Amino acid sequence: MREIKKKAAHAVVNIFETGSPYGDYGKVTLLAGDSGHLTYGRSQTTLASGNLYLLVKAYCEEPSAEFGEELSGYLTRLEEIDLSLDRDTRFRQLLREAGQDPVMHAVQDGFFDRVYWNPACHAAGSSGIECELGVTVVYDSFIHGSWHHVKNLTDQEAGELAAIGETRWIAEYVAVRRNWLATHPNSLLHRTVYRMDSFRQIISTGNWTLELPFVVRGVLIDKNMLMFAPSARAESGERQPRILKLRAPYMQGDDVRTLQQLLSDRGYDPGEIDGIFGPDTEKALVGFQKEAGLEKVDGICGPATRTALGLE
Repeated sequence: MREIKKKAAHAVVNIFETGSPYGDYGKVTLLAGDSGHLTYGRSQTTLASGNLYLLVKAYCEEPSAEFGEELSGYLTRLEEIDLSLDRDTRFRQLLREAGQDPVMHAVQDGFFDRVYWNPACHAAGSSGIECELGVTVVYDSFIHGSWHHVKNLTDQEAGELAAIGETRWIAEYVAVRRNWLATHPNSLLHRTVYRMDSFRQIISTGNWTLELPFVVRGVLIDKNMLMFAPSARAESGERQPRILKLRAPYMQGDDVRTLQQLLSDRGYDPGEIDGIFGPDTEKALVGFQKEAGLEKVDGICGPATRTALGLE
């Protein structure tokens, strides 16, 4: 996708997430009943998913991060998903202040591209979605959650894309997703149907290629605005996969076993496939990340690594 169209897609989802087409890098949100708990940044990543830990860790690793030293003191609690951070006023203030740091802007842009945008583009392409509006719909679902679940619902209720055509399938997906949001057991999601209503409005104009200018929720998106844009939030409430990494005590579970099997299948030896994330598993994962050309080679199985392994 051309850079200007990527910026337009980001602007649409930024409006959904923070009300601004530019996004709000320092936005801290806590909604009662939200399973994601504390959320932060341009695309509102969550404490409960472990992604907030990965984002803050990446920021603290930057030598010129203005608030890196202070935030590094919270990394252990973030890694352990300490939910008391929801109410830690000093931590929340530090996040807001770091959101004004250009280094944080760059870190968030890179992080959210790795975690959401790139996987969304891959999923769209694999599904036969090529138009810019369709890719934006998929991107919004990666940000908001449950792309795969609603895609399967759409295939069942309306037919697969190859059978009914790209634009019709996207319109059907938006309709199915709106109904799914409106009837979800988590009532917080009922308020987010505006996202699908906004896509319906764009679809009604036939603007499948996101030609500029166009309006989303009363906000004009045009070329002049995008030239100044830094380049989305409520997660769906669906259970997020764990961030898998080496720690004491060792992480255990079927998700670790699946990771070990996938690494073994690709020629990386994780040791015994026993569902225990030990040093051998970390070493195999580092080897895979290097060969896969991932930006972060850290032995941590987060969203970008899961996508590369075919787990997303």
